[in-house]
Amino acid sequence: MILRPYFSTLPLTLFLAIVTLSAPIKAQQTQDSIPPVVLDSLLEVLLDSTDMAAIAMRTIQIKAGSKKAGAAIKNHTSNLKKIAALQERLKRFKMPSFWKKKNRVSMNLNEVAFVNWNAGGDNSIAVLTAARFERNYDFRYIQWTNSLDFRFGLNVREGEGVRKTDDALRLTSTFGYRSDTISKWYTSGKLNFNTQLANGYKYPNAEEPISRFMSPGYLFLGVGTSYIDEDKKINLYISPLTQKATFVLDRNLANQGAFGVQKAVLDENGQVLSAGKNTFMELGFLVTHSWEKEVYENVNMQSRLSLYSDYLNSFGNIDIDWELNFNLKVNQFISANIGTHLIYDDDIKFDQQRATNGTIISEGIPKTQFKQLLGLGVVYEF
Repeated sequence: MILRPYFSTLPLTLFLAIVTLSAPIKAQQTQDSIPPVVLDSLLEVLLDSTDMAAIAMRTIQIKAGSKKAGAAIKNHTSNLKKIAALQERLKRFKMPSFWKKKNRVSMNLNEVAFVNWNAGGDNSIAVLTAARFERNYDFRYIQWTNSLDFRFGLNVREGEGVRKTDDALRLTSTFGYRSDTISKWYTSGKLNFNTQLANGYKYPNAEEPISRFMSPGYLFLGVGTSYIDEDKKINLYISPLTQKATFVLDRNLANQGAFGVQKAVLDENGQVLSAGKNTFMELGFLVTHSWEKEVYENVNMQSRLSLYSDYLNSFGNIDIDWELNFNLKVNQFISANIGTHLIYDDDIKFDQQRATNGTIISEGIPKTQFKQLLGLGVVYEF
């Protein structure tokens, strides 16, 4: 406690005597004692001066308590000395890959058997195998898509032997570059190659093939622009400059002028004077469109369309190649497939007529080719 009034004329001993006398007087509180008010007034007069320096009178200070800094560790049961060192090695940093792959293999089986069936029928079994492999690169300005498709089907029917029902081998590669990461338009180059693996026949004639491996074989190579929408899975390619090469490596088919190649020149006896060409080159306009959409739950639609018109030979005649497939997913390994395939090419002639000596009387006419398939089988993706 600090007493702020200062002493001016009274001695210090007089002040101490007054303080000493006031203590018992306040304690007794008797009738004879000096009233406390008088003592307080006297002290106030004595202490009402500011000429001398202040004298501070403090009561006994209570020592402040202190606590050690830091947090107490409670419920600590682990013994640090018994903890083993980290045994697992640190994994090395791997650069992220911008390549995406997709592999799909499927097999469809269709079987019909009859035993004493009054309505009649022939036993048959059909097998269709298909595979698709994709390797795609996509990073900022560059997109490069590559796919390989394979299909092969056989049908075994009682009394008719083995017949081919499907045969296709297709390789597609498209490289695109865009000026910024927002645009969906790419400057693109496209390569497309397709052929078949086994001989094709016009049944019931299974002696003379009408097609073979690389007879025909088609190669498309060109440049243009692409519109690619990853969210809607739409890919549109427009090329005003595409070269189409048709290969017919089988000598007999080349001499016949099959698939648009220049046929052989024969004499009156049917002997070859000048062999047919093995290639046929065209330069034209190409448009391709692919679209994939889930139309219903577990029902996926895939459409692939190709339109080509040649500038030099028959501009305006459009070659059409359109595939439409519906994949119905039953579970992880079982699926059903419904599909159609339509082809029109004015270089592919039907109903060709030849004389007995081998000379061609009529080259035939182009026709619309159509194929429909339905299958149920197993599918495996990895």
